[in-house]
Amino acid sequence: MIQPSTRRDLLRSAAALGTVGLFAVPLSAPAAIDPIKRAGKCRMKLSLAAYSFRDRLNPKKGETKAEWTLDDFIAFCAAQGLDGTELTSYYFPKETTPEYLAHLKRQTFLLGLEVSGTAVGNDFCRPPGEARDKDIAHVKKWADHAAAMGAPCIRIFSGSTPKGHSEQQARASCVEAIEECCRYSGERGVYLALENHGGLSATADGLLAIVREVRSPWFAVNLDTGNFHSADPYAELAQLAPYAVNVQVKTEMSPAGSAKQPADLARLVRMLRDVDYRGYVVLEYEAAEDPLAAVPRYLDQLRKLIA
Repeated sequence: MIQPSTRRDLLRSAAALGTVGLFAVPLSAPAAIDPIKRAGKCRMKLSLAAYSFRDRLNPKKGETKAEWTLDDFIAFCAAQGLDGTELTSYYFPKETTPEYLAHLKRQTFLLGLEVSGTAVGNDFCRPPGEARDKDIAHVKKWADHAAAMGAPCIRIFSGSTPKGHSEQQARASCVEAIEECCRYSGERGVYLALENHGGLSATADGLLAIVREVRSPWFAVNLDTGNFHSADPYAELAQLAPYAVNVQVKTEMSPAGSAKQPADLARLVRMLRDVDYRGYVVLEYEAAEDPLAAVPRYLDQLRKLIA
């Protein structure tokens, strides 16, 4: 069997067989991740990130038990008529067992939901050594968990340049760690999607510098619409949209030199249509209003926009 090691190799193999898959890219592209060329017109599905209810999924100060479990969150997603549910790793039991993962898979299936993805915290910019190895092992463990739940994608971070190291050194370390994790996650059919989330990925150019170096067909971008703080965050988001396999939508944006302002959700959805995005649009609510009141309202807005 052909085992393509890069996105370009994948397409060459497909071309040799006379077929091109959903994520076809030009054969003349560099031997690294390229903008995703999707078969068919734009098609978006709606999901909700568990992080939106972090105050209910985390125990309050002085308490050991949270107000909600992930079962409660999944039931909320079903009640909202969503297509998917994003189960953030932060709210899983410390010892996550195969039985618990099977339980979540059963619950989502019975409620007509897909697990649209999960998300982990990591820092791959540390130099090779025990600390980075621990983060690599953590991401690999979650690749196993994602596969067990049927989640196609894990949101990861780049991390920040450590003191005493250059940005180039940090990027090289990050790329090496991502490639190692992608080899592992790819064997389980799970994408790793790098979020624009500070550090090396604080700008579109910084994130793309990583994207263009990673050699794996199981790597792409997790586009977070609220994490750019330049004078024109919409322009930076447009740079990344062609690489996205998952999109987390925030309801607010903070351009440089301006106060926090409501996000133009219609503009964000048009941006995705422009690149024929096919995948999940995940509401990740972070604003001050109680999510029980605000989240259903924003889901209704997004549902109408992506229809």
